[in-house]
Amino acid sequence: MRVLLDENVPHDLKATLIGHDVVTVQGLGWSGTLNGELLKRASGTIEAFVTLDRKLEFQHDISALPFGVVIIRARSSKMQDLAPLVQGLLDALASLQPGQVAQVGA
Repeated sequence: MRVLLDENVPHDLKATLIGHDVVTVQGLGWSGTLNGELLKRASGTIEAFVTLDRKLEFQHDISALPFGVVIIRARSSKMQDLAPLVQGLLDALASLQPGQVAQVGA
């Protein structure tokens, strides 16, 4: 699965997503792009978008997207807080459908 990590997700998470083709917003040269435009650009290029932005699902119509969104609910964006959630993230990616929002963490 081709996964896009939002710019608020540390790049270290990329190495933990074994079996997935993971790219980052920064790696695509999209840093600073507002969420609406970012979601449009990502359409047709990814199957999953991973973010720490808890407001995203309330600000945009995720159901209309051709990819799914996983929102990580962690204490911080530090890897020490994200590492325990990796298995849940992998499980969410395995069942994620287009237009669906999945949440991982507390």
